[in-house]
Amino acid sequence: MFSFLKSFDGIPHNNSTLEAHAELIFEMTRDSAVQLRAKGKVDVADDVTLEYLGSVHVQKGVIDLHFMVFKEAMLKTIKKAVEDKWSEELDCAWGIAYDELASAIKKAMGW
Repeated sequence: MFSFLKSFDGIPHNNSTLEAHAELIFEMTRDSAVQLRAKGKVDVADDVTLEYLGSVHVQKGVIDLHFMVFKEAMLKTIKKAVEDKWSEELDCAWGIAYDELASAIKKAMGW
């Protein structure tokens, strides 16, 4: 799914590139949630950023399934991190925020 893991066999532990990518996606999803609450819509930082995200995802061969798999992994990770604070409301909020961000990226991909 991630081009920087192509030659990696097994579970990537302590992979700084993967960790940085995951942090970036988490931050963008968090920002999407904040924007949804404040404005009712998601605006990625600027069109250049969105255009860049779209082109990179096209170049790397990202398909819809990749977005779905990542969403599920992200939600499970957040659930594990917050433990007993997890709720259906949190699941829904993070899911919607990610879906909105993914939708903006897909649009930039020309989908």
